Amino acid sequence: MKMKAAVVASAGGNYKIEELNLVEPKETDVLVKIVASGICRSDYAERQGSSVPFPVVLGHEGSGIVEKVGSGVSTVKPGDHVILSYGYCEACQRCHEGHPSSCRHWLDINNSGVNTRGEHVFKKESGIEVKNFFNQSSFATYSLVDQSNIVKVDKAIDLRILGPLGCGLGTGSGAVLEVLHPKAGESIAVFGTGAVGFAALMAAKIAGCKTIIALDINEARLETAKKLGATHVINSGIASEQVLSKVREITNGEGVDYTIDTSGVQSVMKQAMAVLANGGTFVPLAVTNKNLELNTFFDLVFGNKKIVGCLIGDTIPRYHLPRLIDFYKAGNFPFDQFIKFYDFEDIVQAEADSVSGKTLKSVVVMDKSYQPPTANA
Repeated sequence: MKMKAAVVASAGGNYKIEELNLVEPKETDVLVKIVASGICRSDYAERQGSSVPFPVVLGHEGSGIVEKVGSGVSTVKPGDHVILSYGYCEACQRCHEGHPSSCRHWLDINNSGVNTRGEHVFKKESGIEVKNFFNQSSFATYSLVDQSNIVKVDKAIDLRILGPLGCGLGTGSGAVLEVLHPKAGESIAVFGTGAVGFAALMAAKIAGCKTIIALDINEARLETAKKLGATHVINSGIASEQVLSKVREITNGEGVDYTIDTSGVQSVMKQAMAVLANGGTFVPLAVTNKNLELNTFFDLVFGNKKIVGCLIGDTIPRYHLPRLIDFYKAGNFPFDQFIKFYDFEDIVQAEADSVSGKTLKSVVVMDKSYQPPTANA
């Protein structure tokens, strides 16, 4: 079938909307009409040549409506509303243990540019094969994914806002709720108040953290952080020793139990380590090429401190994302407050606004005919 997609021809190249041929679904494939897709920092990084082959269709925060399914699909049917997240094999030890983001075949499935059968799903009219991304490629009017990518959702919620749950918002919330598991009354500091940081703040409030500190250099975002759950805010444009002093002042000299960094800036990551209390845990979440230098004894062993890496919040999307929607419906996860819609044709501007920080979460809308439910319009 023919469809349109934002193709990136080579590393550093820009998005160009082109008509492509998409293969028909078979086996465990699901054909989804994409309604909208969030833009994530990872899309920008991959467009610069981070790890995926070219030419490629990026996008990995899609939401849409199922059109067709393969013969082996049992989880969804045509007409179902879905969020798209990452793909996984569902068969290896890590998948069976409940950690599909640690799937033994994760990179092959999500970053190789072909589907789980090793096939290219996109082709140009000339016959040139185009790679996919995250086994999803949601910067398109249609996408062919595996059923493992699919999370069925309530039709009563505006589909246009749901895509970002599949990566950025799922990552920030998952880091708190699925990785750190803070106890009620504990403390956390979140460095960087973009969409991922805000998701972490809201999740920390849901978890019952007593002290939730947001740190950023953007005063407007810090004001928003207060509305989303931060009990304290710090403009981190001050000297590092002042940041440490302010955090200790807030925590009666102890430091915080947990820190999350979404900036990827080396000096900020060092601050996130420095403000930890003994026994504390640091989770770095940013897509970054910066290194963090530390002394394993004095920075980790001496204070029983830990650094934990987690991909997509170490979540099982089919369970975690519906929980976030329930939190949203209850008014506890109001992520729609920082989403801005763009037409698909304006994807270049949408990404630029996301990267510059002008827009907290850019969402490009592919299906302009989609009508959201009245209550959520």
